Amino acid sequence: MEPNDRSQFRRGLTRILSCWVIAGAAVFTSTAYAADLTPHDLILLDRLTFGINASSAAHLQAVGVERWLNEQLHPAPNSPLPEAAQSQIEAMADVHKLPFDILVSFDAQAKSANQVVDPDQKKAAQQVYQQAMNDRMKQAASRSILHALYAPDQLRQRMTWFWFNHFNVHQYKSNLRILVGDYEDHAIRAHALGKFRDLLVATLRHPAMLRYLDNTDNAAGHLNENYAREIMELHTMGVGSGYTQGDVEALARILTGAGIDAKPEEPKLKPELQSQLLREGAFEFNPARHDYGDKTFLGHEIKGKGFAEVDEAIDILVHHPATATHLSKQIATYFVSDSPPDALVQKMAQTFKTSDGDIAAVLAAMVHAPEFAASLKPGTKFKDPMHWVFSAVRLAYDDKVVLNTQPIQNWLNRLGEGLFNHETPDGYSMISASWDGPGQMTLRFEIARQIGSGSAGLFKPDVPNAVEKPAFPLIQNALYFNGLRQTLGPATLTALDQAVSPQDWNTLFLSSPEFMR
Repeated sequence: MEPNDRSQFRRGLTRILSCWVIAGAAVFTSTAYAADLTPHDLILLDRLTFGINASSAAHLQAVGVERWLNEQLHPAPNSPLPEAAQSQIEAMADVHKLPFDILVSFDAQAKSANQVVDPDQKKAAQQVYQQAMNDRMKQAASRSILHALYAPDQLRQRMTWFWFNHFNVHQYKSNLRILVGDYEDHAIRAHALGKFRDLLVATLRHPAMLRYLDNTDNAAGHLNENYAREIMELHTMGVGSGYTQGDVEALARILTGAGIDAKPEEPKLKPELQSQLLREGAFEFNPARHDYGDKTFLGHEIKGKGFAEVDEAIDILVHHPATATHLSKQIATYFVSDSPPDALVQKMAQTFKTSDGDIAAVLAAMVHAPEFAASLKPGTKFKDPMHWVFSAVRLAYDDKVVLNTQPIQNWLNRLGEGLFNHETPDGYSMISASWDGPGQMTLRFEIARQIGSGSAGLFKPDVPNAVEKPAFPLIQNALYFNGLRQTLGPATLTALDQAVSPQDWNTLFLSSPEFMR
C-alpha cells in the first residue's frame, strides 16, 4: 500500500470515529471454525468468488484447493440456491417466461395504454406500464444479487458479471428493462463457463442485444453498423487488431435481417425466401431484409446464403488469434491486475486456441500459472464496487439470506457501478484508478458503517408495513482469528485494536485497505 493511501485511510478512519456516537466496551464472540487456511488460500478464495465468508472457507478447508477449484470450474448446470433466496426469486413476475411472451405481454399493455382517450386516464395507464417495466428491472437486479451472494458456484457468478459487462446492454434503452433479467439468466449465466462461441451466439440471438445495438434496424439498403462494429471492437478481436472499416461494413451486411419479431404470425415472404426464414422465440432472421450479395470479411470470401453467413462470420471471429488474446487479457485484468503479465495472457490465449474457446479451460490455465500465484498477496487487486459490496455482505452475514436487496442496489448505484446501468457498450472499467478516488472511499466508509452496524435495511422485507428483523453482523469471529488477521498490515491492526464496539470494529475492518483489495 502506498504511503499516501495509508495516510488517506488513517484520516478516513479518524473522520468516521469523530462523527459516530458510540459507547460501551467491545464484546466480541467467536464462532466455531476449524479451518487452518494459509493467507494464500484465503486470498485465492476471495479473488475467485464474490467474497470469502466462514462457510466458503470451511468448505475449501474440507475439500482442499484443487477439488474446490474443480467444483468451481465445472459446477452442476443448475447449482441450487438456499431456499430462502430461491423463494424470493420464485415470487417474481415473469421469472419463468420466455422473452417472446414477455414482449407480447408488454407490447399489448403499451398499445392498450396508448389507446385510452381520456388524457388523465391515458397518463395513468402509461404510468402503470412504466412502473411494471421498472418492477421487472428491480426484480432482475435482485435475482443477480441473490445469485452473487448465495450461489455455491461462485466462480460462475463472477464470470456472469464479467461477461454481462463484456456484452453490455443498458436497461434504460427502449424496453430493455423487461429483458435484462432473461438476458443475464439465459444468454450470459448459462454459458459463462462454457465455449465462447456459444456465449457469443446466445448474445447475438437475444432481443436485448439486438435492440440495444440497433441490429433490429439493420436491413439491406439501410445498413446500421452499430452491432457489427461492437462485435469486433469489444466482443471479439479488440481495438487495433487489424480489422478495417470495410470489414465492419461487410459484417453489418452479413447481419442484415437478424432482428426481433414478437408477432405470432410469420412475415409475408416470396416463396423462394420462405425456407430461409428463421424464428426462435423473439429472435428472427428475415430473409426479405437480408443483403444476399457476396462479401469479403477479414480476408475471407463469404457467399450470400442467408443466416449461414452469420455462422461463418462467427467462426472466423472466434478463431481469430486477436480474439484469444483480447479475451484473455480482459479476464486476467479482471482477476489478476490492472496490467497482467504478458506471459500469463499468452498462456491463457494459447489455451483458448487449443481448447476451441473453452472458458473454464482458460480460467484453469490462469489459476495454475505462477504469475497468478504471485498475485495472491495483499494489496495487488483493488475491488470494484460490486466485488467490494458483495464481499462485505457475504462476510458480515455469511449464509443468512437478506430479505431486501434494494439497499445493495442503491449502494451500487451510488458507487457508480449499478447493475445493468452502464449506458455505453464498453461496460464498466476494470481498472483500479476508476474506483479508488477520494469520493469513492468516502462512500465506501459510509456503506461499511451501514453493513457493519446491522442498520442497512437488508432484513426489512420490501413490502408495505414491513418490520425489520434483527441483524447482527459478526465479522470478528474464528475465520478472522484463524486466518484473515494474517492478511492485515500493522496500520489496520492498530486501528482495529482501537475500536470501541463490535459495530465500530466491523466498520473499520470493511473500510480497511486490505479488504478493499
